[in-house]
Formats: sequence, structure tokens, C-alpha cells
Amino acid sequence: MTTTSDTSGAPGPGSASPVLAELASRYGVAVDYEDWAGRRIAVPESTLVAVLDALGVDAGTEDSRVAALAAHDREYWQRPLPPIVLGRSGATSTFWVHVTHGDAVEVFLTLEDGTTRTGLRQVENNRPPFDLGDRLVGEASFELPADLPLGYHRLHVRVDGARGFEAETPVVLSPARLALPTRLGARRAWGMAVQLYSVRSRNSWGTGDLTDLTDLAVWSAARHGAGFVLINPLHAASPAPPMEPSPYLPTSRRFVNPLYLRVEAIPEYAEVRGRGRIRKTRTTVNQRAVRNGRIDRDAAWKAKRAVLQQVYRVPRSAGRNIAYAAYRAREGRSLDDFATWCALAERYGSDWHTWPAELQHPRREEVAAFAAAHHDAVDFHRWLQWQLDDQLTAAQATATQAGMELGIMSDLAVGVDPDGADAWSLQEVLALGVSAGAPPDEFNQLGQDWSQPPWRPDKLVEHAYEPFRAVVNTALRHSGGVRIDHIIGMFRLWWIPKGAAPTDGTYVRYDHEAMIGIIALEAHRSGAVVVGEDLGTVEPWVRDYLHDRGLFGTSILWFESDEGRGPLPAERWREYCLSSVTTHDLPPTAGYLAGEHVRLREELDLLTRPAAEELAEDRAAQAAWLDELRRVGLLGPDPSPDTETVVLALHRYLGRTPSKLLALSLTDAVGDLKTQNQPGTTDEYPNWRVPLSGPDGRPLLLEEVFDDVRAARLADAMAGITRGATRGGTEGQL
Repeated sequence: MTTTSDTSGAPGPGSASPVLAELASRYGVAVDYEDWAGRRIAVPESTLVAVLDALGVDAGTEDSRVAALAAHDREYWQRPLPPIVLGRSGATSTFWVHVTHGDAVEVFLTLEDGTTRTGLRQVENNRPPFDLGDRLVGEASFELPADLPLGYHRLHVRVDGARGFEAETPVVLSPARLALPTRLGARRAWGMAVQLYSVRSRNSWGTGDLTDLTDLAVWSAARHGAGFVLINPLHAASPAPPMEPSPYLPTSRRFVNPLYLRVEAIPEYAEVRGRGRIRKTRTTVNQRAVRNGRIDRDAAWKAKRAVLQQVYRVPRSAGRNIAYAAYRAREGRSLDDFATWCALAERYGSDWHTWPAELQHPRREEVAAFAAAHHDAVDFHRWLQWQLDDQLTAAQATATQAGMELGIMSDLAVGVDPDGADAWSLQEVLALGVSAGAPPDEFNQLGQDWSQPPWRPDKLVEHAYEPFRAVVNTALRHSGGVRIDHIIGMFRLWWIPKGAAPTDGTYVRYDHEAMIGIIALEAHRSGAVVVGEDLGTVEPWVRDYLHDRGLFGTSILWFESDEGRGPLPAERWREYCLSSVTTHDLPPTAGYLAGEHVRLREELDLLTRPAAEELAEDRAAQAAWLDELRRVGLLGPDPSPDTETVVLALHRYLGRTPSKLLALSLTDAVGDLKTQNQPGTTDEYPNWRVPLSGPDGRPLLLEEVFDDVRAARLADAMAGITRGATRGGTEGQL
């Protein structure tokens, strides 16, 4: 756990001064931390000063630090109410009120349904008053009752007299524990994990789209009893080429990449002229994609965008116009900002820092003038998001109608591109002078810089977490579950000052009670599950906290070890967990068994020791897993079983765990060998641009997946695990 250094006495080498340490503590900035080897590391003073500067705090000198501490005190005592009040269902919680010392105060609640609650109980608070210079300010404490309904409420205070005032603040009342969706109940469920862009069909435009997702969901549910489809983040990318291939570095997490639209599924497409010519264009795009051997987003988007513009110009019916107006009203300014940014990016490029100075902030008059002068260009991007909203709604509805308990499980990325739409529109709540990443660890001793601006925790509080709530709401709007990448970032995040190495960062704390509470409340309202990607170095209490709040964890078979003594026995895996054999940062299981991950890292010069040593250790780990499969009766005595047999046995091993959610990667189902992403590379390897392929390396169309015997066998094995009966044989020894 992050701790604060002892502030008594003179600072030691590399340690913060007592005043700087206190200031850092006030803002949740760690002055030291425990590294992956258990060593206590002091954070350089330069890092603390830079991180505090990104939080709007001048800490360059001792005088400025003393002044910042005094300002922090005054700001606290001048505020009549906390910027936000948090509570959990079934429990009381306290909050403070600041009034002129001795004044009487009236406190009441306006609930989300419009009703009023009075008579909030005052509790003891013996904190002495604070001298603001012109008056003494006292602090009183009151209690939120335990029977408040879940939701977003308003807390009001009223003070009469010469210094009388009225004030209010938001209240978030979240579930003490997120319950499982009624559709899932106590059952287990399995789902297909897929990188949607890589799954192409005969009718898609060079990349997988939302109709492909719908068809995949129906096939896996109707034929094989799947309960969900876990997809990569569909977050928006810049409309200007080159389109960022990584779904984890989006331009916006509030909106969706229109590359995933199926043009022909838009109602107005039926009125477009020249549909025969359009079909020929689509065929050409698909043929080029096959010849290219890579996912070419720019080529696909160029062709699709031209047709979408034709569809956009088709007159809509009165009912459709009403629906579009309702969508725009619901999304409000966020949609307008995003669409304006897209139009600006097409004109000036995807990095808003290089735009004319008068266009670098969304509230500038010049931006409004640009939007007015380019109304159709802006409205086109609004319209695209409306079509995506429609098609995502249809995908989820069809998935659940086909029998899925959860349907689509979305994926929420850690952050956004610092040059993109969200960074432009949310400048006030993002720390633009630093980037998020990870400290050095056993596998990457140089640390990681993700080049993404983190949330400013102080500004999130000031804005009552509304921007964060909007991101979570979007992720859950069309899904029965959400996977949250690096959920540990809701507790603390590694901040790296601009221009510094990842090793010279530090942790910044967030109010996890607020952020997890909002996630739980939004998921409760959506009837969804939340899966936190909690891999890597995680403090044990964090996993316990997430479990207590009803959030699932993540387990990857290759990473589940018994503290260095071999594979973790199945019965000791976590119950509230999404468990799988592999992940998108590793090769598919067939490739992993062949040592593809070692070969590729050697080829790209990413190994820190000889390849022979790396491969020997990997072989030993794999042999341990084969022994474990034999121990539990899922693998016969053959010392050299074939790959397909091992892959099937590994997935059946997931059934021996208590995990409620199990995932089968589509790449495993079809016997693909190639990894989708090689960490530590950008263009050295075609990350996020690898099409779904069979064992022979030939790209597979979605229609071929539906008839693939290997895929059916693995899917039926997963169905047998979760339904309590096997459709293709017994679960025992192979």
C-alpha cells in the first residue's frame, strides 16, 4: 500500500521535505512506494513538484508550498458542503457542514424522485472552529439515514441570519454490493472473447462490424449456449487518417468508432441510388483486404465513409427525425463537442494542439463559429453516432433474444489519446502535463508510459464525477456487462511527468469509494456485471474490496500460479471472476504452446536474456500445466499430446474452477496462431491489425467459423461446463 514518508526531522537523500510531503499527501501524491521486489523507493522531489504542478499546485519552493497548504486549508473551510457526499445502501454515512461558528443550520435532502427528506440526525463533531480572518467557521456533522434509496440525490443546507445562505451538493447512494443480474442468477456462463475488427464476413467492409457481432452472438448462443460475447473497446478513433489501430488508445471513450457500422443496416440505405455499384465497391474492398493480409482501417473507412455520406443525405421520415432529435437532446453538449472536434480534425488534423490557438478549447467563440459555418460536416458526425446507437441497441437485443444471459460485454479502456476529442473537450478534468503508465516490474523493468492523460482526482470531485459517470454510463448502455481495463486505476494510478522516464513517476490516489460506487450504481441500473482487469501487481486488500462490492476479477490460466510452486489448483481460483486460458496480449493458445510469444519477442529484440533460457523456462511452465491436466484426469498419459487435444483440455480445466464467468477466445476456437498485440511494440509488429485466421494462417470469414468443426467442439465443451451437461462427449480424460 502507498504510504507517506515520515515528515519529522531533516529529509534524507531523495526524500521530500516535511512541507512538500504534507502537501503531496493532501493531494494524494505518494512520496514513496513499494516496488515489485518489496523495496521502499523514495520519489524524486522533481517528480513531486511536476505532478503537483499538473494538479494546479505550485510546489517549486518552500514558500510556495507553505502558501499552497494555507490555500488548501482556506478552500476547505470556505466550502459550506463537501463537493459530493457518498453513501451505501443499508448503512449510515456522515458528512460535514461549515457555517459561521454558532449559527443554526437546516439540512434536508431532495431525492431523485422529487420527494424531500428532513430530520437528518446531527452527530458529534468536536473539531475546533477555523479562523478565516473575518469570522470563525465551525464544522457540524450530520448523518445520511440507512434507508435512503439508491440513486443521485441533492443535499441542501439553509442558514438564516446576517450571513445566511443556501447551498446544495450531490449525493451518490450506491449498492453496498452489486447483485448478479436476474437473468444470470446463480448459474455460470461462458462467452466468446473477440477482437471485432478482425472478424470479417462476406458482407462487411474489410473489417468486422456490428452486424458481424450480432451474427456471432446468435451463433454462439443458439447453437452453443453462450451467455455473452466479450468484445474489444469500440471507442471512437479519429476520422482523419491514419486511424489509430489500438482500441485502447481512442480519441474518445464517450462515443463509438463508426468504422463498426454496417451501412446496409441503416434504414435510409434502402433509398440510396446506385446500390449495385456500392456492392461492387464493397467486394473490391474485401478483396483488397484479403490480399493485403492486414486489417487496413484507413482503406475501409475511406470507402465506407463515402457511402455513409450518401445515406446521410437521404431524407428521413418524420418519425426518424423525431428519434434523431431525441438522441441529440439526450447526448447534449458532449455529442456536439465530439462532432465539432471530428469536423475540426478533418480540417486541421487529429492533434488539437497544432490547431489555430483560437480553436484549442471547445468553449471559445471561434469554435462555435466554426460549427455554425460547417453545420453539415458537424451534423454528419452526430448522425453517425445515432446510427451506432441504433445498431448497438439492436445487437444487444438480438443477443439476449437468442438466449444470452448477459449479451454483449463491452470493454472500457484506461484512457484516451492526449491529442484527441476527449482530451480537447475535457481539458479541465484531465491532467495534461503528465501521462499514465506503470512502474517497473518483474516483466518490464523500464516501466511503461501509456501516453494517456489521467483524470485529475481533484477536478473529478469538483465536477461531482459527472465526466466519469458519463463514460461508465456509455460503456453500459448497450451491454449486459463491462470489462474495465486496469481497474486498479480507480484506486491509484502511476503518473509520469512530461518528458520523464516511466521510472521517474509516482502514484496518485483516487477516491475509490466514489468511483467504484458510481460503477456499481450504473451497473445496478443496467442489470449488468462488472469485470475488473486486476492482473499484475495488486494489493490484496484491493481485490478483497472489489469482491465485497460485487465486482468480478480476472484470471488468465497461464498467470495463475501457486506462489512459484506451479499451477494454482482449480479449486483455489476465485469464484467472482472471469477466467480464460489466454488474453489478447498473448498469442492464441495454439501459438503459445508452440512458443510463438518467445520467438516473436526474440525477433523483435524484446528479450532481456537469451532466448534459450526464456524458452526453457516457458517449456517448464507448460510441462507443469500438462502434469496438472493429467493429475485431474483431463489429459491422458501420452507424453506428446497434439495441440488441439491440449487446447481442449485447458479449457475444460476452467470448468474445474469455481469461476462464474468463463471465456473462450475466438482465436482459440478456430486454431489461430497469431497474437493480436505484442506489448512493447508499435509498428514493429502489426498490433491490432491481424485478421482472424485458421491454423494454416489463411484468413477466415465469419461464415466459415459457423461451420468450423474445431470451433464447434470447443464451444460445446464450454456449454457442457456451464450447463451441467456436455454436448459432445464427457468432460473426463481425452
